[in-house]
Amino acid sequence: MKRKIITLAILLGLTGPLAFAQSVKLGIKGGADLNKIDGKSFKDEFSFGYHVGGFAEIGLTSRFGIQPEVMFSQVNIDTATNYSSVYNFNNISSVQLKYLKIPILLNYMPNKFVALQVGPQFSINLDDNKDIFENGKAAFKSGDFSMVGGLQLNISKIKLYGRYAVGLSNINDIDNQEKWKNQSIQLGVGLTF
Repeated sequence: MKRKIITLAILLGLTGPLAFAQSVKLGIKGGADLNKIDGKSFKDEFSFGYHVGGFAEIGLTSRFGIQPEVMFSQVNIDTATNYSSVYNFNNISSVQLKYLKIPILLNYMPNKFVALQVGPQFSINLDDNKDIFENGKAAFKSGDFSMVGGLQLNISKIKLYGRYAVGLSNINDIDNQEKWKNQSIQLGVGLTF
């Protein structure tokens, strides 16, 4: 039920602005993710991952637009030395998560080369690392909600971007011993058609 509501909200968010659009451009993108999970069970450092996907630029006025995206992201996280003992897992040192990330960004363009971006991001955990299951319980929740802010440079059809996303929801699905929250820095390049 939760996924159906999220899917409906995303579809409305993507199709609603089209009625007022002055222009619509489609594109592909990819780049690096620097990820970290806040929590005592994880190392306090960023680790590398990647993302690939597609986006649409929907121009509402000459300065404002909406940029919905769909990206596959692989997240690699290193656990702290106490992770295995706290949660009774055997020698787990790293976790790999695969997310379908769906940001819906508001673009403010003070000129044609720069876009300031801000908006929500919905993430769906596609595949937990199967090594971190215990008694059939998944360690990570199936979804995450984040806020994203960043900057995009527009050079003809090429888009260079950098963003910061901070998780607002607890992704710990084991217990309430501690809260785990995602953080990521995305750096990448896109191409519009």
